[in-house]
Amino acid sequence: MKLTEVLILSLSLAFIVIGIHQTLTQGIGASYAIFMFAVGLLFWFQLRRSQPQAPEKEVPQKSIKSKKKS
Repeated sequence: MKLTEVLILSLSLAFIVIGIHQTLTQGIGASYAIFMFAVGLLFWFQLRRSQPQAPEKEVPQKSIKSKKKS
């Protein structure tokens, strides 16, 4: 996993914990936006994981010509 993916997943889990705390203390109305932001981060994480990785640039090899007489 890349560092960016780890950060996105960690942030989304932190927002879920914060949302649960807000729900228990102030109600679901106060924590709705926090949960939606966490879900958005989870969708972004899933999108990044499902995209194929770009291959690294390939170095073209030069053809080797034989000096051998035929």
